[in-house]
Amino acid sequence: MATVDVKNLEGQTVRQLELADAIFCARPNQSLLWQVVKAYLASQRRGTHKTKSRGEVSGGGKKPWRQKGTGRARAGSVRSSLWRHGSIAHGPVPRDYSSKPPKKMLRGALRSALAARFQEQKLTVVDNLALPEAKTKLFARALTRLNVGKSVLVVNDVANRNLELSSRNIRGCELQLHHNLHPYHVLSHEGLLISEGALVRLQESLR
Repeated sequence: MATVDVKNLEGQTVRQLELADAIFCARPNQSLLWQVVKAYLASQRRGTHKTKSRGEVSGGGKKPWRQKGTGRARAGSVRSSLWRHGSIAHGPVPRDYSSKPPKKMLRGALRSALAARFQEQKLTVVDNLALPEAKTKLFARALTRLNVGKSVLVVNDVANRNLELSSRNIRGCELQLHHNLHPYHVLSHEGLLISEGALVRLQESLR
């Protein structure tokens, strides 16, 4: 069975934790990860793009010249899509880009993302992420001792106001609770720092 060292915020190993082989020793499904990440990024689009069609451009009610006899091409409006200051033909309109993959796909992708970080040795487990006070300097020092890299995702199992205040001013650091964790969060950071409680709960929910 796979194991991982559990450290404290001083960077010292306090014990080892057994991991589920079905999750952390499995081969990551790259195709599944791609599909889920693509759906997540598409859902982040606002979809508020808009151009004016011929009927929405102001003006153009009068026919520029008569139909025949001028030698020029026929024209019905100065707001034609072919004219300067005219409308946009087949332009974008507001739409919803969101996509919601099935729950089984999300769970499978999260298993693959966690397995990838573990197999790359970029998974760091700490016994407790509770901070005595809200100070960025204290948490930044802990991240340096744990050697988690310049970009790190911090996952905790309980809300902690001190941890939230201490981590939000650190560049490249993002805080998430275990039940809100998405595969994109894991893959978009170089390292993964997770509390022991959050890891145990994730294993139970992903089996």
